[in-house]
Amino acid sequence: MDLEEAFQLVGEFGSYQKQMVLVLVLLQVYMACQSMLIVLIGAIPEYHIEQGDHSNYEELIKHVTFTEDVNSIVTEWFLLKQQAYKVSLAGSLFFAGVLVGNVFFGPLSDKIGRKPVFLTALFFEVVFGYATAFAPSYEVFALSRLLVGLMNGGMSLVCFVLTQEYVGKAYWAMTGTLTNMTFAVGIALFGALGYYIRPWRTLATAANSPGVLFFLLCVTLPESPRWLYSRGYTEKAEEVLQYIAVRNGNSNAAAKVKLRMCPGSVRTGNQGNNGPGFLDLFTHTVLRRRTVMLMYVWYSCSLVYYGLTMNASEDSGNRYFSVAMYGLVELPAYPLCIYFINKQWAGRRKTMASFLGLAGLSCLCTMLVPVNAGALFNATSLALLGKLLVSAAFNIVYVYTTELYPTTIRNAGLGVCSMSCRVGGILAPFVPSMRDLHTSMPFMVFCLSGISAGCLGLLLPETLNKPVTETLDELSSSAYHRIVETETHLFEEDQSKTNHNQ
Repeated sequence: MDLEEAFQLVGEFGSYQKQMVLVLVLLQVYMACQSMLIVLIGAIPEYHIEQGDHSNYEELIKHVTFTEDVNSIVTEWFLLKQQAYKVSLAGSLFFAGVLVGNVFFGPLSDKIGRKPVFLTALFFEVVFGYATAFAPSYEVFALSRLLVGLMNGGMSLVCFVLTQEYVGKAYWAMTGTLTNMTFAVGIALFGALGYYIRPWRTLATAANSPGVLFFLLCVTLPESPRWLYSRGYTEKAEEVLQYIAVRNGNSNAAAKVKLRMCPGSVRTGNQGNNGPGFLDLFTHTVLRRRTVMLMYVWYSCSLVYYGLTMNASEDSGNRYFSVAMYGLVELPAYPLCIYFINKQWAGRRKTMASFLGLAGLSCLCTMLVPVNAGALFNATSLALLGKLLVSAAFNIVYVYTTELYPTTIRNAGLGVCSMSCRVGGILAPFVPSMRDLHTSMPFMVFCLSGISAGCLGLLLPETLNKPVTETLDELSSSAYHRIVETETHLFEEDQSKTNHNQ
């Protein structure tokens, strides 16, 4: 039997798989806290500078009085005036680490396995997270944020892929959506945690400590059976599936699991000794087209998402409430995703493109509506609506990308797409400066990005109810068969028209 038949036998989403997915989904709360940490521990309180000698920085800090009861890296290391850039730098270093981690750990997990890469990254993220909390100087703090980002970027991708590969394909949309939804909940919970824990070192320690528990829980997780099967480790894949069947309470099915060798797997010799790698994303005919399109879609999702977040935050009040709000506003998007992407008339492709297009139109409307047009219908509410829509598109593109790439190169594909996503996030803060050209220019950029990405996404193939490809050979074969079927269908239509005319 092939892998999908084996999942049907042992259980696509049995009790043990629910436990594994629950652990990985709840891990998103920890990752959200790490991602949002700098927002609260880098808070800049109100301060007053007394009259005196401000000729050098050492003299300046002697005359600074903080008028707000806030404990952060700003108050400890006096990151004010010419030193204020260091707060943003620490945040940028984290996301720079995430970018590198996406690119490095994705292909690595495709080559040596999901579990060792995932556990290694999680372990060191916890270690470097404590280095952040106990950093004796800003320099150590900044380095620790870079390293935490590096581990977070790689571990988050592998974690997402594992939530997909432990279950049958029919449940991929649900597990992927739950993962992204829990991340949004984690942002809201971090806002509440920051409200009750004000000292920044204590907050950093409290936000990092759940990682220890999650690491201990994840140690017991098995390797991905899909990865084992795609790499030619058929016997080991059978053992994992049999173990899952037993833990699901389906012992009779465990004895019946017998996989055939995956065609095109690394151990059959068709892929070479090292298997597919990063370059295959751009040299393989089918993958090159998909990768370029997906990179732009991911970039646009990130640019619009972070751009709208910054514009919506202009009238934010309490910083803790604001952090929670920007997490909670995303939650309505996820039930919409689950509903639409599993409908035959909508699917992944049309739903993603529609949400991106609507997010772009929301930006267009934001340019036309005054800021204080009314209690409900105003520029701020439209910006938040746009964020909800682009959050839905962001969630779908995660699931959709996972299904478009074969198992042997899935993490590498996600890594490259996520890298382009980070580029969009890095550029987003600079877009508002385009107001100097015209007040509507920033939203015009977001509008065009959303609509163009939606149109480009329509050129990608639909994956709903389509079998998962495990190797590049299967991908090439399925693409070839689709071309043959299309040409045959067109030929039959021409013949039918000819006969009708005769």
